[in-house]
Amino acid sequence: MEKSILIKNSLKLVLMDDKFTEMENGDIYIEGPEIKKIGKNLDIKADYEIDASNCLVLPGFINTHHHLYQTLTRNLPKAQNAKLFDWLVYLYDIWRKIDSNGIYTSAQVGLGELLLTGCTTSSDHLYLFPKNNSENFIDREIEAASEIGIRFHAARGSMSRGVSDGGLPPDDVVQKEDVIMKDCERLVDKYHNKDKFAMTRVLLAPCSPFSVTTELLKITALMAKKWDIKIHTHLAETCDEDDFCIKLHKMRPLDYMESVGWLENGNAWFAHCVYINEEEAGRMAKTGTGVAHCPSSNLRLGSGIAPIRMFLDKKVPVGLAVDGSASNDSSDMLAELRQAMLVHRIKSGAASMPARDVFRMATRGGAEILGRNDIGSLEEGKAADIAVFDLSGIEFAGSVSDPLASLLYCGMNHKTKYTIVNGKIVVKEGRLVNIDEKKLAEKANKIASNLIG
Repeated sequence: MEKSILIKNSLKLVLMDDKFTEMENGDIYIEGPEIKKIGKNLDIKADYEIDASNCLVLPGFINTHHHLYQTLTRNLPKAQNAKLFDWLVYLYDIWRKIDSNGIYTSAQVGLGELLLTGCTTSSDHLYLFPKNNSENFIDREIEAASEIGIRFHAARGSMSRGVSDGGLPPDDVVQKEDVIMKDCERLVDKYHNKDKFAMTRVLLAPCSPFSVTTELLKITALMAKKWDIKIHTHLAETCDEDDFCIKLHKMRPLDYMESVGWLENGNAWFAHCVYINEEEAGRMAKTGTGVAHCPSSNLRLGSGIAPIRMFLDKKVPVGLAVDGSASNDSSDMLAELRQAMLVHRIKSGAASMPARDVFRMATRGGAEILGRNDIGSLEEGKAADIAVFDLSGIEFAGSVSDPLASLLYCGMNHKTKYTIVNGKIVVKEGRLVNIDEKKLAEKANKIASNLIG
């Protein structure tokens, strides 16, 4: 394995620093996990050199919300045209049969797609724990992430309100609060790494207001503060959820989360936030409460378009996310950036979402949400998490006036030429380095067929 890497002669180096520096013909020198030097015509010897001529070099993207297990249930005909609650009820009956091998394999599929499309850090929200043999599900995800080579934030999800208690999930995939919190403590003790350049961190993530008890939300907020870790859940995704919270709790979703202590410590972020108003956004900004924006999933399920321009204007932290692969139905991170750029031109006007705002959300925004200052930009002393995109193809012809924006406006192949995570090459010439993609796909398809029946 290379101990040092030199990326030379880039068409454009996009640092994503505070000045949003874009450097033509820039070079980057990497030693171990760290960016050591950035400049032009660097005269440094390295173990491995990458010629980035005609290439755009960016900080690796950061995916702030996913459900990796769902890669096994993509594109199911009966779920293709369903809205969220109906979609969930149908799929829960399939998901309840998943096992440890399915968790491991589906994680490698989704994380592999992310690496291939420029993502170097991903969170995953795993909340499904069938009663039999699910005690090592998070461990298997972490194992899969480590082997494929991606930086990983494991969100120990949970569901404690089954259908018999007025929730949506089947009773055999929910757990008691004490069981959930005991496993959360085990995972934090075993895997959570607070060090600079940490490859694995753990957070707590009850599933949603309609699948967990109020008590679990309160305990989660308290323990996360004690352990100094992040908390995450779905929120304000649909009108149905809005109605559910008002009927059951006499409060809108954000008010409910505030009432259980989730806006107190500045350590929370919510997926979706489609139905958040201006006053609520102001409270989120004041408390540093973030948003994982999932435009493809919100469109796929007909949930709506989140008010992202409003969030950005009010200084609410916003990151991008592909969401689960049964509601996207891919883990194509670059496609998510393009979707975010386009959809808000309908929501808030043609000039409301410039390409550079999207790139910032996908890098600096994601790092802020995850609570990291060592990733999200290309700067000396930061992690060597880098995406290299080749713009020499016919699909980019005529777009040389703005190479950065061309990556979202143009193109037809979203794969990187190289992806580097923590100073290690994990995608080379558009192929995963640590995994046989064909064998992985064959294995996943076999598991999916057995799962679906």
